[in-house]
Amino acid sequence: MTYGYSARLIELNKKADQSMIGVQLGRACIKANVSVFDVAEKLGVSRQTVYNWFSGVSDPQPAYVSLVEGLLSSFGKSS
Repeated sequence: MTYGYSARLIELNKKADQSMIGVQLGRACIKANVSVFDVAEKLGVSRQTVYNWFSGVSDPQPAYVSLVEGLLSSFGKSS
């Protein structure tokens, strides 16, 4: 199934600071075609929060960092 990330979100993700863990998560999810909805559900946050992380607007609060790292490791990425 294709989730069809918007060209705008993909472009924002590409331009964002890749040292941000939320941006790293966004790149992994875009590449693996994992939906924002699925990420939000797994992490217990809103879809808007995930969009903000993916685009570099904000980074996860400390309480979510280990959850995001776990998700990243499931994609074979290290943070």
